[in-house]
Amino acid sequence: MSYAIIRNEKLTRTEAKGSYVHNERRTRGHTNKDIDSEKTHLNYYLKKNELSYIKEFDRLKKENDLQGHIRSNSIIMCEMLFTSDKEFFDEIGEKETKRYFEESYNFICSYKNLGEKNIISAVVHLDEGTPHMHLIYIPVIHTKDKEGKEIDKICCRDFWKGRDSYRQLQNAFFEYITSKGFELERGLPVEETGAKHEKIENLKKITNFENTKKVLDNMKLELPETPNINDIKLIKLNREKVEDEIIKPKDKLINELYQENRILHKELSKQVNLVDKAIKYEKERKEIMYDNKELHNEVDKIKSEYEEKAFDLEWKYKSKIKSLEKENSYLNKIIDKFYEVIEKFIKWICKKFDIGAEDNLIRDFEKETKISLDAEKQIVKEEIEKEIEYER
Repeated sequence: MSYAIIRNEKLTRTEAKGSYVHNERRTRGHTNKDIDSEKTHLNYYLKKNELSYIKEFDRLKKENDLQGHIRSNSIIMCEMLFTSDKEFFDEIGEKETKRYFEESYNFICSYKNLGEKNIISAVVHLDEGTPHMHLIYIPVIHTKDKEGKEIDKICCRDFWKGRDSYRQLQNAFFEYITSKGFELERGLPVEETGAKHEKIENLKKITNFENTKKVLDNMKLELPETPNINDIKLIKLNREKVEDEIIKPKDKLINELYQENRILHKELSKQVNLVDKAIKYEKERKEIMYDNKELHNEVDKIKSEYEEKAFDLEWKYKSKIKSLEKENSYLNKIIDKFYEVIEKFIKWICKKFDIGAEDNLIRDFEKETKISLDAEKQIVKEEIEKEIEYER
């Protein structure tokens, strides 16, 4: 029986551009040799994006007021692949194939309360070996901010929270699609199978296929023609002729077969060693992937804590700066008022004691005391005097 297959991939801005080029068939020379350009017109959309994935993301983020800290390397969207095997689609026919992808689209619209408005594009490809659908969406979670206000936030980490999140996705999709009348078995997630698909060309390189095939093709297991027993009688058991025509050709053939067998054994030994290394590599790869996943989770946790601390620190600095600006403004007012009072005081002194012009009084004061009433000039003067004293 065929499997219900669903896969999810996280995309940064750079990766989203690559997916857009492939899904929208934006290049002429396809690296994927399974694409039949003569069938590309058969592809269709369940939701058509009018712009590129990046521009659609920026538009939806603004229109839907989506929150979240977005950096240049952040995961901003995800791509889901819905498919099964070719035999399944051939058996159910064109109409049911279309319904399969429509139901798959309906499934993701309601999965984790995502909502159709957060889906960027959904395109069905019929120009490759097996029909499949690429669905691009923004991982939006419905939550509350620090003030308790309901918000929609872009956060792939929380959308796929939990080590078994993909297993839950597989279970949910299997239950949904089979409830719609499609007879399928549950597909296994990649983290369970650890499967990796290799192209035939890569597989040939890994197994040294061409060299082994060449050795096998060149092997000859033919035996030389043996003279008829009557012919042997005719030569009257001539020893030399028997040796030259029967024994030596056989010995030569046996030696050639032995040498070819040694070469073949050597090549096959290489393949066995390669397989052993591949098994060892696969085991180590799984261990590394598990450790890497644990490390990735730890990094995500640290990043989350860092973002919260950075936000709090930023808020404290802004608050402190605002307080200093307020205090500075108040001090400026005091200084301005001080200048105003001094000016009035001088005028009052001159008038009270009939001293004369105000400028003369200020000049005499500054001359006798060597102090300027202009604070800025006085500060500059004192700094110059300090420098002169330091140089001495």
